[in-house]
Amino acid sequence: MRTIDDINFKGKKALIRVDFNVPLNEKYEITDDTRIKAAVPTIKKILDDGGSAILMSHLGRPKGGPEEKFSLKHLVKELSDRFGKEVKFASDCVGSEAESKAAELKEGEILLLENLRFHNEETKGDEAFAKKLSVLGDIYVNDAFGTAHRAHASTSIVAQFFEEKVSGYVMSAELENAEKVLNNPERPFTAIMGGAKISDKILIIEKLLDKVDNLIIGGGMSYTFSKAKGGKIGNSLLEEDKMDLSLELVEKAKAKGVNLILPLDTVEADDFSNDANKKVVKSGEIDDNWEGLDIGPDTIKLFAETVAKSKTVLWNGPMGVFEFPAFAVGTEGIAEAVVQATENGGFSLIGGGDSASAINNLGYGDKVSYVSTGGGALLEYMEGKELPGVKALEN
Repeated sequence: MRTIDDINFKGKKALIRVDFNVPLNEKYEITDDTRIKAAVPTIKKILDDGGSAILMSHLGRPKGGPEEKFSLKHLVKELSDRFGKEVKFASDCVGSEAESKAAELKEGEILLLENLRFHNEETKGDEAFAKKLSVLGDIYVNDAFGTAHRAHASTSIVAQFFEEKVSGYVMSAELENAEKVLNNPERPFTAIMGGAKISDKILIIEKLLDKVDNLIIGGGMSYTFSKAKGGKIGNSLLEEDKMDLSLELVEKAKAKGVNLILPLDTVEADDFSNDANKKVVKSGEIDDNWEGLDIGPDTIKLFAETVAKSKTVLWNGPMGVFEFPAFAVGTEGIAEAVVQATENGGFSLIGGGDSASAINNLGYGDKVSYVSTGGGALLEYMEGKELPGVKALEN
C-alpha cells in the first residue's frame, strides 16, 4: 500500500477521508478533539508540499438528511484556529457548490465538506455518489482508519475512480501498530479486555489466545464468567447465553498455556449511579439486588502487577463504569499500570473507544506507545477480517 510519503502534492488537490466524528456538547463545542489532532500531520504534509486539502467526514448518525446537531460547520472555527488560516466550508459534500469551491481552491488552502451521511448513498456504498465525490480532487487519501471496516462510498468505493490513492499517517500508523502487536510482540504479552459484553469481544479473545501470555478479563463481561463458575452476581451485567462459552474460553486458555486472569474482588453498588452506596466484596459474592460496577483493590493490584511486568500490552475496554468517578478507580489503576509498563520499556497499544477516552481524560495519551482512534475497525482487523477501506487502497 502506498502512503502519502510516496507522493509530492505540489499543485494537486487531495480529497481526504478524515474521521472527524467528534463529540459535541449542546453548544456544539468539541469535547474531545483526539481525532482532529490525529489528522493534522497528514493535512499539513499535503499543504507543506504545496497542495490543497478537501476534507470529507461523517459526524454522528443522522437519519435521512441534514440535522443541525450533526453539521460539520461546527468544526470550522476549531480547524481554522488549528491551522492558523481560514478553513472554507461547503454546505454539501457533492453538487455545484462543493465542485466550484473545490475548483477554486488554491495551494495551501483547506475546504471542509458537509457531513457525508446527510446522503443515504454514503452508507449504502453507492457508486454514483462516490463518483460525484471523486470529481472534487486529483488524489485520494484515506486517513480514516476508524471507518475502514465500513464499505461506504467515501471509504472504499470512491478509491476506484483515482489513479493515485494513498493512506494518510493515521491509517498507516494504525495498521503498523496493530501488526506489531499481532505478529511481532515482545514477551511477555498481556491483553486486557474490558467492557460490557463477551459477545462483542469473543472473536478477538479467541484470536488473542493464540498470541498472548496473559489475558486479563475485567469490566461487565467478567460477571458472566463469575456466574458461570457458580458465583453470585446480584443484578450485575450478565449474558446468560454466553456462560458456557466463558467456561470454554477458560479451558482453551488452560490448554494453550495462557494465564487467564479474572477479578478477585469487586466494588458493588445498590444503585446504578455515582452516588450509590458501595462496598468491596469478593468476586462471586455480590449481594442480592446489588451490582458490580468496578474491580476491587485486590484485583487492581493483581492486574497491575501482571501489566507492569509485560513487554507488550494491548488494552481494550474499561474495568468498570468509569463514567461515574466513584467507579473509575479500577480503570484508572489499569491506565497507571500500562503507563508504568511503557516507562519500563514496554510497547502499549490502547485499542480505541472507551480505553482511549480513559487514557486521554487522565492525561496519559503521550505516556503510552500508541492510542488507536479505530475502535471497532481495530478489533475487526485484529480478528483477521478484511477491512474494505484498507483493501480499496491496495487494489
